[in-house]
Amino acid sequence: MDYDTIAAISTPMGEGAIAIVRLSGDEAVQITDKIFQSPNGKKLSEVKTHTIHYGHLIDPKSDEVVEEVMVSLMRGPKTFTREDVVEINCHGGIVSVNRVLQLVLRNGARLAEPGEFTKRAFLNGRIDLSQAEAVMDLIRAKTDKAMNVALGQMDGKLSKLIGQLRQALIETLAQVEVNIDYPEYDDVEEMTIPVLLEKCTWVKEEIKKLLQTSSQGKILREGLSTVILGRPNVGKSSLLNSLVHENKAIVTDIAGTTRDIIEEYVNVRGVPLRLVDTAGIRETEDIVERIGVERSRQVLKEADLILLVINASEELSEEDERLFETIQNMDFIVVVNKTDLPQKVDLEKVKELANGRRVVTTSLLKEEGVIELEEAIAALFFEGQIEADDLTYVSNSRHITLLHQALDTISDAIEGAENDVPVDIVQIDVTRTWEILGEIIGDTVQESLINQLFSQFCLGK
Repeated sequence: MDYDTIAAISTPMGEGAIAIVRLSGDEAVQITDKIFQSPNGKKLSEVKTHTIHYGHLIDPKSDEVVEEVMVSLMRGPKTFTREDVVEINCHGGIVSVNRVLQLVLRNGARLAEPGEFTKRAFLNGRIDLSQAEAVMDLIRAKTDKAMNVALGQMDGKLSKLIGQLRQALIETLAQVEVNIDYPEYDDVEEMTIPVLLEKCTWVKEEIKKLLQTSSQGKILREGLSTVILGRPNVGKSSLLNSLVHENKAIVTDIAGTTRDIIEEYVNVRGVPLRLVDTAGIRETEDIVERIGVERSRQVLKEADLILLVINASEELSEEDERLFETIQNMDFIVVVNKTDLPQKVDLEKVKELANGRRVVTTSLLKEEGVIELEEAIAALFFEGQIEADDLTYVSNSRHITLLHQALDTISDAIEGAENDVPVDIVQIDVTRTWEILGEIIGDTVQESLINQLFSQFCLGK
């Protein structure tokens, strides 16, 4: 498949030792030859593939030296895109790398669209769609576990399993076709239905196993939206700082210090949390604080986990009890803070209001109880779940949606076969299941979806 030659900056913008401008396409080598001079006078077109060469970039129009560089040459198909790839390693810095990119573009390359390098790898058969999406997951991974899941999908663990399921369905469909094409053989249908039920039941069980990992996988991929909730001055900002291990929020004895939403990502026992420290929820005449309280109520609706902070040195107030009522149908952990002060709160009443949820006591001032809280967070979402290196996790929302659809259609096929529905009707559900699974790896996906998916990638990837 022939495409024009694309180029983009493949390293983060900013100051650094090295920046990379990447080219991919049939004319990547010829374009670089126009602007690259090595001390020995050799052209890139004359050297071996997968080698790196020192030299300078020269503007052909002015003969001006633009940069001192190292140029890597990789000829297709043994490259990420399966096309000829050139990577120009120049000095890091916004001015330097932009000068190199502009020089490349002026001499025949086109600026790559977001995700276009990975898109070409997919279109050229280097990777399938699930592996392509895993590239972005790897870049965005915020914990070791999330990175391992992404690496597994990049290596094709999910693709191989989906391929096995689709192969089983193809074999089933072939048996059905024999039954339809040769109806004169009475024993064909007797053979077809048991085989169909066996294959479809196996596929259904494998899909269910994948979906069992989806909640855990989705958490690893996207993180938990975790809201720190409580009345003013109970220690919410102190809790944020303790979990982040950094003073991100202002901590004072003055109620209402936090006026707006503070967000921070943190890794808690392998669980990525998007921590949100909210303004203390209370009735207030302060206009700015009132806006913060309203924002707190809004993020509360979108939260996956609530950390409700209670002051151990005060009796439970009506506001505390109202907060318990507000979050009763959500996942939450109660943090009873300030245990270093004389205790006035009724812990038994707190546990009663918690209604079976974990209650953790802390003194954030003395950094006590934080480890127990981290363990409680991890246990809440991963307790009882299988964690194994060879487990195939499903973490992508698109994949999860498609697997649910496939589970429905394969269940319909099994139900039809068990209830003596004509085999050619059952075939429709089996075929639809095969198509849905194909959408996961990109075998039966529409071009519009491909364009949408790759547009979410960063530029230069």
